[in-house]
Formats: sequence, C-alpha cells, structure tokens
Amino acid sequence: MAKKSSIEKNKRRIKMVAQNAGRRERLLAIANDETKSMEERFTARLKLAEMPRNANPTRVRNRCEVTGRPRAFYRKLKMSRIALRELGSKGLIPGLTKSSW
Repeated sequence: MAKKSSIEKNKRRIKMVAQNAGRRERLLAIANDETKSMEERFTARLKLAEMPRNANPTRVRNRCEVTGRPRAFYRKLKMSRIALRELGSKGLIPGLTKSSW
C-alpha cells in the first residue's frame, strides 16, 4: 500500500488538471500559433508559466486504484500487476485464470 499522502497528492493534481485544462489548452494554442505576433505568443507563454505546476497533466502519476502502487500499472485495468494477480487468484476477475504448474 502506498503512502496515503502520495495518493491524496495525486488526487489533488488530477483535480487541478481538470480545472485548468480549458485555459491551458487556449494558451497553448495561442503560444504555438505562428500566425500570431511574437508579443501575443510571448505573453501566452508567460501566462502559462504563471499557472500552477500541478495544473500540467504530465505531473499526474498513474496509480493502482486498489493499492495506490505507482509502478507496473496496467492502464486498461487501472490496476497494478500485484493487485491483478491477487484478484485473479481469488477468481474476482471474469475471464482471468492464474496459471500454476
């Protein structure tokens, strides 16, 4: 199990990314548009730099929904390999059987 503080910090980041997604997208569109003047593009970059760092989607870490583990994460299942194996062994995931020989 991951530290509770790490899990909560990641949840706050996800929330902040969702709040600032529209504004960030507009500013990026202006900053990358070469038809705009240099001054407009530069001011858009400055406004982007003033935004909180945690508003950037790359700051969000993929974590297991069950345990909070940050590594060995399957995106399709939103679960780590260890949690997947445990639930598969118990028969709680339909269509999944853990092989043993």
